[in-house]
Amino acid sequence: MSNGQGPFRQRERKTETRQRQIAEHVAAQGSCSPQELAAEFKVSIMTIHRDLEQLERRGIVRRFHGGVTAQPSGVFESQMSYRMMSRTEEKQAIAAAALRYVDAGMSVLLDDSTTVMHMIDGLRDRAPLHVATTFLEGLRRLSQLATEVDLTVIGLGGVYDMPHDSFVGLQTIEQIAGLQADALFLSTSAISLTDAFHQEERIVALKRAMVQAATRRYLLVDHSKLGRVALHKIVPLDVFDLVITDSGADPNVLAAWKAAGIRYEVAT
Repeated sequence: MSNGQGPFRQRERKTETRQRQIAEHVAAQGSCSPQELAAEFKVSIMTIHRDLEQLERRGIVRRFHGGVTAQPSGVFESQMSYRMMSRTEEKQAIAAAALRYVDAGMSVLLDDSTTVMHMIDGLRDRAPLHVATTFLEGLRRLSQLATEVDLTVIGLGGVYDMPHDSFVGLQTIEQIAGLQADALFLSTSAISLTDAFHQEERIVALKRAMVQAATRRYLLVDHSKLGRVALHKIVPLDVFDLVITDSGADPNVLAAWKAAGIRYEVAT
């Protein structure tokens, strides 16, 4: 019997897998040449050039004469493969600091950020908890944890947004509006001194709804997000009870926060 996948679809899946692996390889290496990629993935130079052309059109890599590099723009930051691999140590430190503000019995709202995802394993020691999120990978990890400890997992559904591995849209926002969480843990892609920004309108709407649905609000941002500009303003930083960043934060930014009365913590 047929498995439902013809030769064309099988080739298409193989190409998608290879392109994802190429993107991850370039992100890990910083930059490399088409010749290096052809040798690494055991395909022809022409195949690599076609892959890189498609990845560049999607905003994932940037080609230059003789090589290719990871695209550091906001578009590429929304790609999960890059987000999962970047600033891991900083995110772990920030997540560890954030966990100090989670107590047994709380209801917690988590956004779709990989910084917040680093908190999930630490929730094991803070059960019982109610935890809600739109993040599909977060839901997978929470559901695994719920088999071991007293954790009520609330999935907030809607339209699935593949680049963020998250649910978005009107249905999702309506579900969030029906909650009142004790604490929100949220991140974003850009902080311009005293305001939080994001480059995508649909994500801004989602994060604003989360801010409204929580009693206490914590913003988790590593130092690479500071002093950056994106298209849409989410909220001023003084909306948050605490901003948690890492030890690489620019002292001038921290001074501006202190002058503006914004509460912050530097995770080490």
